[in-house]
Amino acid sequence: MLLRLPTSVSEAQEYLAQGAVPIGGATLVWAGWQRDGFPELAMSLRNLPEANGIGRETLGAAVLLHRIDERVPEVLRRAAGTVGTGAVRRTATVGGNIVGSTLRCLLPAALVLDARATVLSQDRVFETDLAELVAKRPVLLSLSWDAPLVSGYRKLPAEAGGPPPLVVATAVHADASGHRRLRVAVRDGYEVFSESADLSADAGRTADAVEASALGALPAGARAVLREQVTEILTRAAEH
Repeated sequence: MLLRLPTSVSEAQEYLAQGAVPIGGATLVWAGWQRDGFPELAMSLRNLPEANGIGRETLGAAVLLHRIDERVPEVLRRAAGTVGTGAVRRTATVGGNIVGSTLRCLLPAALVLDARATVLSQDRVFETDLAELVAKRPVLLSLSWDAPLVSGYRKLPAEAGGPPPLVVATAVHADASGHRRLRVAVRDGYEVFSESADLSADAGRTADAVEASALGALPAGARAVLREQVTEILTRAAEH
């Protein structure tokens, strides 16, 4: 297998046109390649500046999970910190987790941030939403979002080899007029669901509105964790 390491977008597009297979840390594909055969040409974005940024409102696709720190919102930082083991986090990338993984541990966090994806094709760079990113799986360059007032993340304990643990991600956003909105995302099994609700002066009403959404169809245990996390984030938002 020949590995290409582009340092510019145009160079990356050239390798895509040649049929290069995008890889990050290859933590999710290595076993399959050993079994089925390695591609002739692969491409990593680890030397591409556009894919390596970390900031208050941006995160590059080639960033290793262990590098995600206080520069990004709490929900995203905590989501990255619970992926696999320390060894996995030192190898796995943002793009590999969201686009290449069936678990997509970072997706609930990205959803509550209302993140937008900048992606790469052979002939252009363009922005798309997370739904299209997950469905079509293009080459992700970076994520961007508007910083929330507050955010939170909870991942329940799970046994190794068992079903994926429940994840609840939350964030409160405010627009220029001061209007506040709560965004919630839940991973239940391999499915990820998200909803949003306007903030009410009564936190209980906002929690009720979330439960009255499609998230109300979650199992009772998941709904209990969801309400607990919504109540916690609304309490924190009231302090801002």
